Amino acid sequence: MGRKARVAVTRDLFDAEGKSVSPGPGPSILDKMADVEWDKFQEYLTEVTTEQTGGFDMVISFAPYWTRQTLSGSPQLLSIHRGGVGYDMVDVPACTDAGVALFIIPAAVRRPVATGIMAMMLALATRLRVKDIVTRSGKWDDGRKKYPGIGLGGKTLGSIGVGNIGHDLFRLAKPFGMKHIAYDPYITQDAVKDIDLQLVDMDTVLSRSDFVNVSCPLSEKTRHLVGEKELKKMKPTAYIINTSRGPVIDEAALVKALKENWIAGAGIDVFEEEPTPADNPLFKLENIIVTPHSIAMTDEFYITMWELIAEQIRQMIDGEKPATLVNPEVWDKPEFQNKLKKFHQEMK
Repeated sequence: MGRKARVAVTRDLFDAEGKSVSPGPGPSILDKMADVEWDKFQEYLTEVTTEQTGGFDMVISFAPYWTRQTLSGSPQLLSIHRGGVGYDMVDVPACTDAGVALFIIPAAVRRPVATGIMAMMLALATRLRVKDIVTRSGKWDDGRKKYPGIGLGGKTLGSIGVGNIGHDLFRLAKPFGMKHIAYDPYITQDAVKDIDLQLVDMDTVLSRSDFVNVSCPLSEKTRHLVGEKELKKMKPTAYIINTSRGPVIDEAALVKALKENWIAGAGIDVFEEEPTPADNPLFKLENIIVTPHSIAMTDEFYITMWELIAEQIRQMIDGEKPATLVNPEVWDKPEFQNKLKKFHQEMK
């Protein structure tokens, strides 16, 4: 046997002492692969550099950005295996031009994010956050009398986007007896018949829903898709939840909507700037629940993530094309095929 496949893992998947932050086996799952050797980046940089990728065939990446500069200076790199489903932090056209395959793991994200959205919805409906605060402060009667929650039966759950995550959300919400509506220009009514969902236009989702979920990828078309005009179309008793990407909602408009009570509240896992500044005006408001882009980070997510990425790496070594390839056009490009052929020859 020739050399082993060389795999790197970005530093954000480790703590300051270099220990994996993933519950379960984490990157040690790669130790079971006799033809793989792996190492972690020595430091976390917001943007991956060519120095970091040097000598590696594949990189498992979570938080950092991949730019054209990074990719054009990484001639050995065959593939990036992103520990998530979004890829707005990766320059996909630059990947294709450089002959680098980009893979994601939708199956690992689907249930954890859908569960997180449900958790947000239940916490908002019961006013869990404010009740916790007033109870801890000794205001027992205030907690019982001033902050009534709302029942979910008969209420309307709407979603902007019904992909992998949105579909699972409606499946989880079914026992609560809610009405289900959604806007998604890329799917058909037949595709959602299993979840009793009615497809409508975006204005209808905004105006009729008691809970509006945002589950769409970030692109130039979806940047600030929900702004002041859209928030004003919502009921004053309604809540909005965003676990997709921060810039899909105009954050300044959301602050205004929450301050002036255009809507009842929000559950936000993602922000326009991440990490978001400690003085973010959203943090001063009582009618919002915030989490640090981590609602999906459960043991279920991490265990499935590493299993799926290990499977992708195994397929690459075996000359197979993994199904979750973001840029399928790269596979037949001479730049990629030449690297793949050389990789396989060196491993024989």
